Amino acid sequence: MDENAGRPRGFNIWSLFYGSTASIVIATVALFLISPLLAPGSTSWAAINGMLPFAAVLALVAIGQTLVVQQRGFDLSVPGMMSLAAVLVTALPNNDDSRLWLGVLAAILIPAAFGLISGITVSWLKATSLIVTLGMNAVLYGFVLWLTQGTPYGATDALKSFTLERALGIPNTLAIALVVIIVIAFITKRTTVGWRLTAMGVSPPAAEVLGLRVVRYETLAYGAAGACYGIAGALLAGYVQTPNIFIGDPYLLPSIAAVVLGGTALSGGIASVIASGVAALFLTQLNQIVLAAGWPTSTQFIVQSLVILVVVIIRETVYRLLAARARKRTASAAATRPRDDAGVHA
Repeated sequence: MDENAGRPRGFNIWSLFYGSTASIVIATVALFLISPLLAPGSTSWAAINGMLPFAAVLALVAIGQTLVVQQRGFDLSVPGMMSLAAVLVTALPNNDDSRLWLGVLAAILIPAAFGLISGITVSWLKATSLIVTLGMNAVLYGFVLWLTQGTPYGATDALKSFTLERALGIPNTLAIALVVIIVIAFITKRTTVGWRLTAMGVSPPAAEVLGLRVVRYETLAYGAAGACYGIAGALLAGYVQTPNIFIGDPYLLPSIAAVVLGGTALSGGIASVIASGVAALFLTQLNQIVLAAGWPTSTQFIVQSLVILVVVIIRETVYRLLAARARKRTASAAATRPRDDAGVHA
């Protein structure tokens, strides 16, 4: 499957606007370079050390959102998925480290199961992803309130230690995020499953004609996304130690922003989980600058919304300009092509 299918060819600049990891890496490096100018101390060791775990959590959520957007959908169940995972990983062990494995397993598998349900509803019943996942989010919060009765549980000592500790200088939360990113990036880019997910994202009808089982693979994407949200929620619960029951709320808009910044095509098909992960780091550092500058938390959402708007406008503008230029060159080449005696192009 050609990742540039349907795009103007012959222009290297195009890779800077769609599906390119290089563009978001450059933007992220530039942001870190100018951070001390915008907010002194925002790149200190203490600041980076405090920022990376949250960047890792957002990266995991952005990966899940990327898998769904690749299939032409949007997942609005992110808050409920993360909150349910946080409740499961704290409530099931109930401060008993020997039962932590049960909480971790449930925090990953149960959100994955709910993701599969959303995927089946979207792909088999042809329901709109926005409506399905919004309804699923309400269901998930219902379970959260039922399990907690409105009172949050605390994380076990083992979970706290794991999320706060480092291995070889790398926070454990970041290490988990990197492993998940590498595994999913390999699957999506180097395996038959990944190629089929891309093909179905580009054109489900064409994929069906080719004999691909669209329902199976689209459902798989939603299930994998649910697992990513579950891992993120479990890690966040351990890091904050006593997670509130709405702990996933702040991650919905940033996850979509990371997907957009990472170059995933909102029309489906073209996606990069690595770029989405880097975009999560970009957004987390951007939020840190905003807070260090003394702006209110509400400003974060305004900045994120503006970033999404600007990126989408730039991409659409560049796409239209390059597409028009490509058509003009094609028409010019056709007009100058030699004709035979019958007046037909040779």
